[in-house]
Amino acid sequence: MINGIMFQAFEWYMPTDGNYYREFKKKLDDLKRIGVTAIWLPPVTKAISLDNTGYGIYDLYDLGEFDQKKSKRTKYGTKEELLELIDAIKGLDMQVYADVVINHKAGADYEEEFMAVPVDWDDRTKEMGEYRKIRAWTGFDFPGRANKHSDFKWNFNHFTGVDFDSISGEQGIYKILGENKDWNWGVSAEKGNYDYLMFADIDHAHPEVKEELKGWIDWFIKELSLDGIRLDAVKHIDKTFMEEFSSYIYEKHGKDFYLFGEYWDGNLDNKMDYMSATNYRIDLLDVSLHYNFFNISKEGADYDLTKILKETVVSDEPLKAVTFVDNHDTQFNQSLESYVETWFKEIAYGLILLRKDGFPCIFYGDYYGIGGEFMTDPMKDMIDKLALVRKNYAFGDQDDYFMEKNLIGFLRHGNEEHPNKMVAVISITEKKTVSMFLGEDQKGKVFEDITGNTVEKTVINEEGYGNFIAEAGKISVYIEDGLPL
Repeated sequence: MINGIMFQAFEWYMPTDGNYYREFKKKLDDLKRIGVTAIWLPPVTKAISLDNTGYGIYDLYDLGEFDQKKSKRTKYGTKEELLELIDAIKGLDMQVYADVVINHKAGADYEEEFMAVPVDWDDRTKEMGEYRKIRAWTGFDFPGRANKHSDFKWNFNHFTGVDFDSISGEQGIYKILGENKDWNWGVSAEKGNYDYLMFADIDHAHPEVKEELKGWIDWFIKELSLDGIRLDAVKHIDKTFMEEFSSYIYEKHGKDFYLFGEYWDGNLDNKMDYMSATNYRIDLLDVSLHYNFFNISKEGADYDLTKILKETVVSDEPLKAVTFVDNHDTQFNQSLESYVETWFKEIAYGLILLRKDGFPCIFYGDYYGIGGEFMTDPMKDMIDKLALVRKNYAFGDQDDYFMEKNLIGFLRHGNEEHPNKMVAVISITEKKTVSMFLGEDQKGKVFEDITGNTVEKTVINEEGYGNFIAEAGKISVYIEDGLPL
């Protein structure tokens, strides 16, 4: 999709009033106007409670349809309201992606007793005690759903680990024992083996689990008429299963169905290995680029801006990168907190929205502001301008002008359908100028900064060069004077 934009349609501290689907529907026209082409919805399946953002997953088949966990609706609303929202999105010719959580389950209906062994928190390959009987919440029979959509029941055999033994009252990580049972090994090698993340960890090597999840994803995609899914916590899920799972989705729903995943790791090699192991079917959120943004927002002039793309997915696999500035995981008071400081936000959004490579994602919390205790101001007006430039002018070949440690710029040449040039320049320490060659056919044209950060206009000289100014700590984005956004 040329110049597509994804919009992550939620943040961690959304209200729990159940009005989300109805309220977000009112925002769609404005998002369509600025060039958004796909909406990434939050987890829409029933979680352990109404105030859970959706990652404490209980029942994959309950989309706000059944009276379970003390409510029919989810945090975000009812199934009927969800379907109405999806119809509205598709009515504006935007795609719908849903967040899919298949790493773990939470809020079991009953406890079970089974054999397990405690392991070291920092090295899950190291057993820390004797094999023993424990009791944990691993039984799921979904009484409120009464077998509608699926009669599959989950028990301890379908999981690899839990984090609490109610017999001893001790917390920890317990590996569940059984015939041919172990941690799944096609996962991140962090902590020795990072199969276990939280709650009751799903065993993706179990034949019954594999068949159930395939059946569910087929139902889920059809039920909601989805165009894609975002896969949560993929570094904790066996990549052999994910290759099989993604292949099944392609077989059932075609190769245009979009898959992208959260492999939260700053190491580029690990992400490259994962994409290779899954036959490049799953795009990845560019976590390394996010951390580059975060680090420069902290370090300022001490950071070498010319290395902003170093060790990123977008630099090595540009067609597989979902680029983002922040998301729900990086917000304040979250386990992966790494929120990019405000002064750098506009620069970061300029880098993901205006450059040639990557599928950029705008974060709800940046666009509309974050709610609750960690409230932030919306940056809608700023992001709107950059998104409209992407929609109308960020086309064609790209020339990079990575000039010096605190000064970079780039030029987009346009294409046959969008022939106008676009220039972006960024300075961190002081007001500086970048000389760029736009072409002799551009001589005499006047360019202005649509961000308003630089007042001076740039006139292209006889040789086709222009001197483009960037103010300290700012991005300036130039298009020809008089062109509309």
